[in-house]
Formats: sequence, structure tokens, C-alpha cells
Amino acid sequence: MARRYGAWSRSLVALVGGALLGLAGSAVAQDADQNAEERPEPTRSSLAGPTFDTAFRAPNGFQGTHIFAPLAWPQANRVRLGSGAPGVDYWQQKVDYSIDATLHAAERAVSGRATVTYHNNSPDTLDYVWLHLEQNLFREDSVGALSKEPGSRFGYREGFEGGYEISSLTSDGRDLEMAVYDTLGRIDLDDPIEPGETFTFEIAWSFNIPPFGADRMAVEDVEQGAVFQLAQWFPAVVMYDDIDGWNTLGYLGQGEFYTNFGDYDVRITAPRSHIVVSGGLLQNASDVLTDEAKARYERARRSGETVTIRSADEVGDPASWPAGDGPLTWEFRAENMRTFAWASSDAFLWDAANLEISDRGTVHDGNVLVQAAYPKEGIEHWQNAVAMAQHSVEFNSRQWHPYPYPVAVNVNGRVGGMEYPGIVFCRARRSERSLYGVTDHEFGHNWFPMMVNTDERRYAWMDEGFNTFINIYTKADYFGESDDNGRGSPGRMVSRQSADNQQPIMSYPDQIWRGRLGYLAYGKPAAALWQLRENVLGPERFDRAFREYIDRWAFKHPQPADFFRTMEDVAGADLAWFWRGWFYSTAELDQAIVEVEENEDGDWVYLDLENRREMVMPVEFEVEYDDGSTDFRALPVEVWATTNAWTAGWNPKGRRVVRVTLDPNGVLPDFDESNDEWVAE
Repeated sequence: MARRYGAWSRSLVALVGGALLGLAGSAVAQDADQNAEERPEPTRSSLAGPTFDTAFRAPNGFQGTHIFAPLAWPQANRVRLGSGAPGVDYWQQKVDYSIDATLHAAERAVSGRATVTYHNNSPDTLDYVWLHLEQNLFREDSVGALSKEPGSRFGYREGFEGGYEISSLTSDGRDLEMAVYDTLGRIDLDDPIEPGETFTFEIAWSFNIPPFGADRMAVEDVEQGAVFQLAQWFPAVVMYDDIDGWNTLGYLGQGEFYTNFGDYDVRITAPRSHIVVSGGLLQNASDVLTDEAKARYERARRSGETVTIRSADEVGDPASWPAGDGPLTWEFRAENMRTFAWASSDAFLWDAANLEISDRGTVHDGNVLVQAAYPKEGIEHWQNAVAMAQHSVEFNSRQWHPYPYPVAVNVNGRVGGMEYPGIVFCRARRSERSLYGVTDHEFGHNWFPMMVNTDERRYAWMDEGFNTFINIYTKADYFGESDDNGRGSPGRMVSRQSADNQQPIMSYPDQIWRGRLGYLAYGKPAAALWQLRENVLGPERFDRAFREYIDRWAFKHPQPADFFRTMEDVAGADLAWFWRGWFYSTAELDQAIVEVEENEDGDWVYLDLENRREMVMPVEFEVEYDDGSTDFRALPVEVWATTNAWTAGWNPKGRRVVRVTLDPNGVLPDFDESNDEWVAE
């Protein structure tokens, strides 16, 4: 071990002590400059790549900006405050739907008629209204069909004739004209909608159900019938907000949706042998269930244990549905929802149970009817699906914010995994672990983005990433074991970041390079939030801020800056370096040990460190001594504020250092682990 000499060691004691107390930064840099002449420059190994002392720390910095510099967020105002909270002038639109729909099971088609009431709560006069016509994605000439590989997950299935047929569009008995542009329709108004006014119109439509609809809806043939999963199935009014006005990003499949909250009264007519479930609460159980099934349904609403409403033996038995001929109409009510989805099948087994949670901030009385609807092909594991959903909903309600809906329905069919308010679609049938994983992930979406209503067409990470993050803790609790951060584990982070054509998390989902959606929308943001909670802020500080974000923006429409500002405001931290490194850039991390030395008297040890890539993170290292004892030491991220080279020092108390290991718990996505350890010769 090399030895150092010089009176500068005394000032370094104060310097490092201040850093370890979290006081590093400009004051530390100033002290270091004052002692530069007294302190011999340590010998350093060759860098693996160029230093960033001039390109990264200088005013123009990484990608034109110093990584610690403030971020250029939108100017705060009375609508969206600088604290990240909604302001006194915050507003949002509301759209209510009264829908009559019919499932034509034999033809595999849906027809519907809706009365739509649009509430203009904005300060603006609206001369036209835009509609989402998302079924038009399934026309062979749609932008989505032509821009995706045929047969891909979000692509068009060749030979299928889909798209909306709009049979009428009226208001107050007068016909309205609508110009259709792929998956969007524009209705020009003779009488503009003034601030505070409502506009009501009626629309009738029909479409053929895609066998596999961009992983959002589908039909699956099973032994005892067919499972229909219906979502993004009705013409819906486009979001108009204070940031982008009309949000007219078309539907290409990979980017999901961003819609208005509203109330839904939905009547679904389906074959008499079908069970229909939805994200709304059933209003007419006596009309669509037998006396026995209704008694079981009511028992399930009072029972914490799973009650079977229709069993495997009853599927296909006419005695399991009301006597008579012709279809039945199921009526559902849903309040303050951002959309409405449903499923119907003659093959459904149907289980349910109650879950009691706090009613703080919810739209129900604290009782959630948890349900599972599945064909017999899934019975081995799906007979436990209600209990799995109960765990996921209860844990997240307790940890983050109470579940907001009166029902929580899990449907097994062809759709791999998809979420809507109060109802989710899960394909998993192979194992308990896979079923819980998909169930937990999809129900987690009822917090993000069904309650905290983010723009999925632009910022997929604000729902998929947040949800993948909270799944880390639900899964660990369910299986009674620690989880390794799943998609966002350090090893997977490094392997994905080293690939070509990197993009930042902030990329729009429909513009994410092929095959990167899982990494950029799910894994990397989940890993970032895990790092922020476990390694930067700590659980207590993070949880307080994250819960406040949910509370502030429940049933509202936050933007990325609202999240970033809220976390900083509540946690009391400047996190520009973190947001820029993880979310706004493709920065990579490589912390390295250069050398370990001691002074002549052996009463002080110096650890020379370098930060060799663009990302910065706090430093943790473990020191092993010749007597077998160890020390765990940490440096704040501020040590990298003005330099990529830092020296830490401490008194070994008569012991000789034999090993130093960076990131001893292996939690950082460090690119070069070969420089993370130093061993004495």
C-alpha cells in the first residue's frame, strides 16, 4: 500500500467528514481548491474512456446541460403550481355516457348506441369536438396497420375486416357531420360550447370484434364456448386539457389511451347463457341471475372468502340461467371512470368475494366485490384468482391509497394482460406465480393510470413504470420473499442499456424503437423509482412524497413535471440530477476505484474514486480489514457536483485495509464491475 505525506491530511479529515454528513457540494469544492497546493496529486490509473470534467461538468455539460442544473419544466401557474400540486384554477373536462350495447356472439360483432354529455369546464370556447375511433385501427389501410409488422402484438391481423360503421350522429334531433381521419373523428359545431356549458349528442355504431385486437380486446374459443373481451369499443371524446388542448394523437396500438373521467350507465345485451362482467357495479341481478345464483352473489358481497356463483358443473346447463327465450340485458353503473370495459362468455365460471378497505377518497362504501371469470381451461390456478386479487388490492390500498372502485374483476381469456377501471384481462394459466404476477400488475394499474389519470399516448412510463415499481413490494409480500426488482434489476438494466439505439424514458411509446417498450416503459422507470426509494431518499421520505402525489392527483390529470415537482416539494430534495440521468437522457453509470493508499503514520486511509460515465449516484462501499472486521461507508451524490474524481478518507483505527468493494449489495446498474473492487497486494 502506497504511503502519503503532507500537512494537507488534517484539512482532508474535515473535508471528508463534511461529505459523510451530507455537506458536500460547493463548500467542499471550495475547501478542496484551497488545499490543492498542499495536497500531492495521487497517482491514478488510466481511464477506460474520456473524462467528463470538461464536457460533463462544464456549463454546456452532458447533452448541453450540467447534470445538476435545474430542469426546464413548464412555467408554474395557478392551474399547475410550482409545488407540483393542482392550483386553484385547475380544471378538467367531464364526459358522461349512457350506452346500450348488444353482443352478437354468432357474428362476433358489437353494435351500440350512446348518449354522450360533454361538460366544458375549461375557460375556452370549443368550436368542434374530437372523437377517438379506435376500432379503425383494425382497418387494413389504417396508419397503425401500415406502420406495424403484420401479425405483431399491436399490429393488424391480415384478412380481418374491422373498423367502425357509424350509422347515425345527431344532437337535438339534427344530424351532425363528422370528418374521419384514421382513428380520429372531428365534429364541427354550429353552436360553439361556451365555458360552463354542456353539449349532448347521440351516436350509433357497430364493428366486427378483432380475434386479437392489439392486445386490448379479443375472442377466444374454448371447449365450452367463447370468451369475449371488449375494451376501447365505443367512440369516446378526446381529452381536452390545459397543456395540449385537444389531445389528437392517433391510436397506433402501442400507445394506450388518455381520456376524460365520467359516469357510465351501460346496458349490455348478450345471449341468455352468458355471464357478463364489467368495471361497473351490476344493477339488475334479479333480472339476469337465477334465484340461486343471486343468493350466491349476495353472499359473496358479504363474505371475505371466495364464493362460487357459477361452477364448472353448471356451465352449459340451462338451469344456471333464468328461464325464457332470447338474450338478457345486464345493467351496470360506474362513476368517475376514465373508460368502461367488459367481458362476456357462455363458458365462464364465476367466483367472487368481498374486500373491506378504508373508504378514504373512494367512490364506494369501502366494500369491493372482487370477482374472477374464467373458462374451465384455467381452473387449476384461477380458483385462487379472487384471493390473489384481494391481496393485490388490499396491499396497495394500505401502502399507497385506497382502491377507488366498488368492483375488481379479473377475466381469463386470450388477452395476455390488460387493464381498465375496475376490470382487468389476464391470460396466465400456467402457474400460481405467473397468474399472481399478471393479476397484480394489471390491478396495480387501477392506481396508475385509472385513478391518477396520466397521458399513456405520450408517457407510458407514468403508468407502466409506476405500476411495475409498486409490483415489487406486492409480490414480495405475497410470496414472503424479497424481490430483485424484476424487469428493473441492475443486471438487466446494464444489459439493455448497452444495446444500440438507446432512447430516454421520456420517449413517446409509439416512437420507441422496436422491442424496447418493456425496458423503457416498464423496467427502467421501475428501477429508477426503486433506486430513489431505497438508495437516495429512503423509504419513509419517498413514501410520504409518493403518497402525496397520488392524493394530489387522484381523479385528475398530472403531467411529468407535476410528478417531479411533487416529489421534490414533499421530500425536500433537489433531484434534477436524478431526473436528468434516469428519465431525460440515456446516461450510463460507472463508478470506479482508482487506488487505496494510507499516510506515513498509517492513521489515515485514502480511497480514490472516479465517476467514468454520465450518470451520477450516491456512493456506497464496504471496507474489509486484516482483522476480519468491516465498515460500510457512504458518500452523497453531491461529491460529483464539480468533479468526476473524489477522494474519501477515514481513520482505520490501527487496522490494515485488505479489500474495498463498491456497491457491496449489487444494487446499482454499474457498467464495469471489474473496477468496483480493490484488493491489497
